Amino acid sequence: MKKPIIDSPLFITSVALLVIICGSIFLYPTEIYNLFHNIHTQLTEVVGIFYLWIGFSSLLFLGWVAFSKYGQIKLGKKEEKPPFSTFSWIAMIFCAGIGSSVIYLGTIEWGYYYLDPPLGLNPETPAAIEWSAAYGLFHSGPTAWAIYCLPALPIAYLYHVKGSPILKISEACRPVLKHHSDGLIGKLIDLSFIIGLLGAAGTSLGISVPMIAAGVEQVTGIEQNFFLDITILLICTSVFAVSVYSGLEKGIKRLSDVNIYLAVFLLLFVVILGPTIFILEVSTNSVGLILNNFLRLNTWIDPIAQSGFPEKWTLFYWAWWIVYAPFVGLFIAKISRGRTIKQMIIGTITFGSLGCWLFFFVLGNYGLFLQATNMLDVMAIIQVEGAHKAIISILNTLPFGNIVVALFILLAVIFMATTFDTSSYMIASVTQRTVETEPVRWNRLFWAFALALPPIALLFVGGLTTLQTVTIMVAIPCCVIMVLLLLSFLKLVSD
Repeated sequence: MKKPIIDSPLFITSVALLVIICGSIFLYPTEIYNLFHNIHTQLTEVVGIFYLWIGFSSLLFLGWVAFSKYGQIKLGKKEEKPPFSTFSWIAMIFCAGIGSSVIYLGTIEWGYYYLDPPLGLNPETPAAIEWSAAYGLFHSGPTAWAIYCLPALPIAYLYHVKGSPILKISEACRPVLKHHSDGLIGKLIDLSFIIGLLGAAGTSLGISVPMIAAGVEQVTGIEQNFFLDITILLICTSVFAVSVYSGLEKGIKRLSDVNIYLAVFLLLFVVILGPTIFILEVSTNSVGLILNNFLRLNTWIDPIAQSGFPEKWTLFYWAWWIVYAPFVGLFIAKISRGRTIKQMIIGTITFGSLGCWLFFFVLGNYGLFLQATNMLDVMAIIQVEGAHKAIISILNTLPFGNIVVALFILLAVIFMATTFDTSSYMIASVTQRTVETEPVRWNRLFWAFALALPPIALLFVGGLTTLQTVTIMVAIPCCVIMVLLLLSFLKLVSD
């Protein structure tokens, strides 16, 4: 008798937990909001140091693997060529791993540090302003992308070298867990992956949707409110539902390619018509700061002064990357057939970092220029109206302001789609028993719309601290999964 395609226990349990968690938020928003605020500080103090070490250890480990004999392992048959061009491969990895958060943070992250700088610096001093432009590069640089790439190692090896038809995190942990991958422990690992990804989706969309809504208000005059946020979210959900329904080649690949072309056009527009020399000078200076202090930044937890900066920012970001890591690792593994492990590692870390940095270089430094020259008081807008309003105000100062804002909105929507079509694709893969080609279409479509529930709930509660707390909480089990995946790869290549 043929086994059913869907892993029914995992599928039903995931849906039930999703409904229970989101339902609780809708029924008790005030209580949930207060709960998140109360546990945020305590949680970062307890688990923060582990997030820091997972990030740095991932980078060191991948550096060793890439330049060892294991880096030469071909993912697939020796004569096999990659199914995707290098451009499309890079585009899919970048778009899957980032989403519209990169244009949100790339444009405005410096603003958070301008008045609350890191490393014990005094606000608004030259050193503090330089670091406000640079610190975002660290949060979206090699360490972050190493976290993403680590899970891809055992998954890609099993899927392409060993020929395993099962595309699940529990299967990638089999070398360590053995038969337990088929039992309760394996189910808990896959369930943690799904819930973590749903929580991360809520955080990402919870940040991005208000930004898009602010842009819509600027262009159309429609007042931003909760209902406009939900409408935008549903429109975005429909876009990535169509993409994931179309499949990997026709939907996700094409949308990722379009996304990259549109992003390059916007960035070139700002560089050419904006303060070109200022952007180039500050970008160069920022790279120097990061390279000169790279070891320091990877280990700075501020235990004596206890400024709270690492907990509020670096540990939150590392938790965010850790939550997404199993999902992005699955996707990187899926699309990397025909490449070597070294190519997969170097390509992911290098092009992922550079792709993020371009947004910080161009959009972020343009916003800093407006603040430094008193052309726009970005800080006042952030403090009074919020970061999402500040982003749209920055863009509106460019020539053809409303057109640029409209283009920015379109780019944000496509960025969201290219992340969440991939997310729903991989959740569908995990909730199936085998994935020899692609997950069944109805399963992909179901999870595309299911991914909209957490952000609706978190938008209902509101607050950046709430979003940060959710990410930090769901990252805890993902830390254990990261360690298991590292050990699994070592066991696989040593057998």
